Amino acid sequence: RAGCAGPVADLLAEPSPGGRIRALLDRGTGVRTELGRLGDGELRYVALALVLLTGPGVLEVDAPGEVPAALQTLTVLADGLDRGLDPGQRAELLRLAARMCERGHIRLAGTVSDPSWAVGVDGVTVVHLDRD
Repeated sequence: RAGCAGPVADLLAEPSPGGRIRALLDRGTGVRTELGRLGDGELRYVALALVLLTGPGVLEVDAPGEVPAALQTLTVLADGLDRGLDPGQRAELLRLAARMCERGHIRLAGTVSDPSWAVGVDGVTVVHLDRD
């Protein structure tokens, strides 16, 4: 909700002609917006938030049998994590990521153009990789 302009009551998936599925934002007033009509930052925010909220339980993978399900985590690598996001979207996405990672079912490693906005946030570790 915090990453999109206007009210957001729900995120829906519904069948469309040709056997495809389309994703919609329910604005809570009877108005629905197709995700394809969102701006780049909003769409990127929704996509990353969905990955963080979904976690490993939704994916079909061949998990190693010797690792109990409770110890299996999903690792997300996000190059340009902050690309196209405004400061509000960026901050909210970081809070969501920290909260989901704290639960232990997901790990996130991301690159950003300027890490100053992430420094000091609980649950976040900033690592500077210098070329020298």
